Amino acid sequence: MYDFKKEILQIQTAFGKWPKAKKIVLVALLSSIGAIFQSAGGYLPAVGYFISPLATAPVILCSIFSIPIGFLSYILITLLLFILEPSELIIFPFTTGLLGLFIGGSFHLFKGIWSQVLCGAAGLIIGISVLLYAVKFPVLGPAVSSSFSFLVFAAVFICSIFYSWIWVALIRKLLGRFKRIIFLSPSK
Repeated sequence: MYDFKKEILQIQTAFGKWPKAKKIVLVALLSSIGAIFQSAGGYLPAVGYFISPLATAPVILCSIFSIPIGFLSYILITLLLFILEPSELIIFPFTTGLLGLFIGGSFHLFKGIWSQVLCGAAGLIIGISVLLYAVKFPVLGPAVSSSFSFLVFAAVFICSIFYSWIWVALIRKLLGRFKRIIFLSPSK
């Protein structure tokens, strides 16, 4: 049977042996890619909305390396969005980025896939709820009221679980390939 927790531990151990400069370059590269993906919605109106959810992946990967590195990537992408596409600045920190942090952190805390999915979904639900109900930002579009509705909350809950499940399954499937690409040569 495939031991996913062992795979994560191997990645974290190998990453921990890297020199600081190499870690910084990888985090900066992944964060730049994340900022480009997130800002695609503003630059490519139709196609960009299918590209912007990919901004979650760099945050997840950096969070898998270590939670502080993931948080650093989250902050860096947010700062880059301030320059590249300020209109995405409120969306990323509360939805895409928060989902990435919670999923990446769940790989440190939980072994089971459903625990990881629920942890990621919790992050997304918290972010959407804060935007929708506390900030009164129409994150789900103008048709959805910013006053609390159990039906809207239930729909957000179900969609968050499904969306988180897609990301967790994808990362679990691709992590072995990513490990071979990134850690192919030993660090010097």
